[in-house]
Amino acid sequence: MRSLKQCLLICILCPFLLLASPDSFADNDIEISGLVIDRTLTRLGKDFGFYYSSYWRDLPFTQGFNVTLYETVFPQAGTVLTLEVNGTRIYSTHFGRRANPIKESAEQAILITIDYLAQVRANAITGDFSGTSDDF
Repeated sequence: MRSLKQCLLICILCPFLLLASPDSFADNDIEISGLVIDRTLTRLGKDFGFYYSSYWRDLPFTQGFNVTLYETVFPQAGTVLTLEVNGTRIYSTHFGRRANPIKESAEQAILITIDYLAQVRANAITGDFSGTSDDF
């Protein structure tokens, strides 16, 4: 008897669950933003990520933006660091095998990021989305 009630309940509720739109489920999702995702490999990349993320934490209004740091290592040549904001590449730099000014590069990257965030927000206010993808 109990399994019959469960079966009837499932048969009655399943069509309603199937008819529910995915948008109604998406409204209840939790969005995490304002992150710095560090995908670096070497000590130079980790140091760059440390300095950059310390500057990023001090920035206000970073909701809705996620930063990803990528590093490509070239043996005997150094490493290339690439910074993306929400999937758009805005900064790239090369570090040789020797010690480089990592902190200064992180400062330069955060200034470029601030400029990019300001441009994206200004374009959102004015409705002009033509210059947000590859201007940097």
